[in-house]
Amino acid sequence: MSAILEVRISAARMLTPVVRELTLDPCAGPLPGFSPGSHVQVHLPLAEGKVRNAYSLTSDPADSRHYRIAVRLQDTSRGGSRYLHRQVQVGDTLEISPPANLFALHSTASLHILLAGGIGITPFMSYIAALEQQQANFELHYLYRPGLSDAYIKALRQRLGSRLHTYTRRPDLNAILRDRPLGSHLYTCGPQPLLDAVRQQAKVLGWPKSRVHWEAFNAAQPGQPFDLELLRSGQRLRVGAEQSLLEALESCGLQVPNLCRGGVCGQCKTRYVHGEIEHRDSFLSPAEQADFLMPCVSRGCGPSVSLDL
Repeated sequence: MSAILEVRISAARMLTPVVRELTLDPCAGPLPGFSPGSHVQVHLPLAEGKVRNAYSLTSDPADSRHYRIAVRLQDTSRGGSRYLHRQVQVGDTLEISPPANLFALHSTASLHILLAGGIGITPFMSYIAALEQQQANFELHYLYRPGLSDAYIKALRQRLGSRLHTYTRRPDLNAILRDRPLGSHLYTCGPQPLLDAVRQQAKVLGWPKSRVHWEAFNAAQPGQPFDLELLRSGQRLRVGAEQSLLEALESCGLQVPNLCRGGVCGQCKTRYVHGEIEHRDSFLSPAEQADFLMPCVSRGCGPSVSLDL
C-alpha cells in the first residue's frame, strides 16, 4: 500500500459559496512532486468510518512546497465535502495518499483544447501552469454557473485573456471542435452529461479516440445496506448505507488496488459471483458488468452480494 502523507492546512478560502480552496503543507519532509492533472486521495475521519475522496491538485507542478485542492460542497455528499467545508480549519492536519495521475497532458499535441464544466476546472489549473511554462499552444473553454461554480474565473480572465472562452449555458460543441489543426488534443472534465456530449461530438467529427481525454468527478453515493460474502476467505460482513463496497473491504483488512475511487481507472475491478449490482462506474463495458463490478462506486441493490475474494 502507498505511504500516507500527513499535511497541515495552512490556508483556506471560499472561491464561491460552494467551492472551498485548501492549501496543504507537509508536516514532515518535502511533498512528492506531481505532474499536471494529478490528484490526491484525502483520508477523512467521519463518524461512520474513514472515507477517501479524490481531489485534483490545482497548484503549480513546478512548486511542490505545498499542494492546493478545491472542494465543491455536494448536496448528496456522504459527509466528505461537508467535513472539508465545515469542520476542517487552518492548522488542522489531514492524511492524504501520494499524487497519482489518470489525466495527463500529451506533450506532442500541436494544440491543447481544455473544456471544463464547473468544478471540472480544477485539474486544468495545474495544466495551465505547465502549458504556460512550456509556451505551448492551448485554449480554455469554461462552462459555469455565475456566482456558484465559477471558481478561479477572475484570475483566469486576467491570466489568459483571449485564450479563455466562457459560457453560462451549454456551448456549441461543434463550433469548438470542428476544423482543428492536425495533432490537436482535447481534454474535458466536469459533470457526466457534459463529458458524454463532448465525446459524442468528437466522435461525430472524426476525432481519434487517442486524442480525446476525459476525467469524471464521480464518488461513492449512499444506497441501501446489503450483506457481503467473500467466497475465498469465507468472511461475511455488512455494507452500510453510507459506506462504499470498497470501504467495507478495507475495513476488514483487504487492500484492494485503487487510484481514483470514482469508477473510472479500473484498478479495483473485482469479479462477483452472485447478487444484483447497481453499476455506477464509467469503466466497465456492459458485457464486463455481467461478471465484474467496481467496488469504489458500485454496490448491491439486493439483499446480498458474493465476491471472488
